[in-house]
Amino acid sequence: MSNDITIAVAMFTVADQDAAVAFYTGTLGWEIRSDVSWGEGENAGRWVEVAPAGSTARLALNPPMGGQPGGGSVGIETADLAAEKERLTAGGIAISNEMPAGGPVPAMFAINDPDGNWIWVVSTS
Repeated sequence: MSNDITIAVAMFTVADQDAAVAFYTGTLGWEIRSDVSWGEGENAGRWVEVAPAGSTARLALNPPMGGQPGGGSVGIETADLAAEKERLTAGGIAISNEMPAGGPVPAMFAINDPDGNWIWVVSTS
């Protein structure tokens, strides 16, 4: 494999793409980067990507392929962890698994999307 690669798209499985888009754009304030449909009828598909403003990496919201939605995990970074926690809790988002600064890992906490995917909010400082 080439060394000239980057991680560009993480993928979460979701039960309802429209509901997931509403959560990520309406609740978290992310933007839609791609929303493309193809095919017809039962075989129709849809590719949806969302991301925080300014992010080069995107999150694809996909229907489950032979299983249940949820169970994925992704980390996002912020320079002001306290402000992001305050913004999210003010919007009714439950915070879990808080890890304070110190030791070998940065401070972070987790939130869940409606399908049970984990979003880890990690401090860059």
